[in-house]
Amino acid sequence: MSFSNEWEDIYRQNAHMSVWPWSDLVSLVMQHKPEKNNFKVLELGCGAGANIPLFASLGANYYAVDGSETVVNKLHKTYPQFSKHIYVGDFTKDIPNENFDLIVDRASLTCNSTTSIIQCLSKCHKQLVAGGKFIGSDWYSTEYSDYIKGEQAEDVWTRKNFIDGSFKGTGSVHFSDKNHLLELFEQFKVLSMAHKTLCQEVPHRNWKFASWNIVGQKI
Repeated sequence: MSFSNEWEDIYRQNAHMSVWPWSDLVSLVMQHKPEKNNFKVLELGCGAGANIPLFASLGANYYAVDGSETVVNKLHKTYPQFSKHIYVGDFTKDIPNENFDLIVDRASLTCNSTTSIIQCLSKCHKQLVAGGKFIGSDWYSTEYSDYIKGEQAEDVWTRKNFIDGSFKGTGSVHFSDKNHLLELFEQFKVLSMAHKTLCQEVPHRNWKFASWNIVGQKI
């Protein structure tokens, strides 16, 4: 299973329980969501369900897959209206056999190897309806200063064994530059691709956050 077991441990400790929708994802969804009512959306790695209120407010038919049994059990209790469509599983290998209008991921796929990401994107492309879209938010960039802190894993894009920094204790993490990200999305028509950076000036830290937001469409 490609899901990093570290995340099950994190959720068991009640950590990383984000409950507010991620602003970049909200913006991208509002720009690219289908116009029809009750559109079908799949979220990869839903975590503690931060984005569920967004899709509930839009009247979406919400599906999700996460590798943590702990967090999925909590979501079944918090959102009983979606419990039949929130699954425990490895989304790099298996996603619901449905036709989705929209698939979203906020950095969950970045906790996998290049091979697993390609495999997952291929499955997502297959399950999207014609004209359906994939939104990837906060896919980590090689310009992220923490990129150099881990050890190289399967390839130059995947790092592991972070001993400090933002990724300490989170398992494998994948990073992309522009060309690599476009290669990952070669099956899609890329509608939008943005690179963002954040540096802390006061108090000054020798640290830089960098990530990608990308929207691909099945044509």
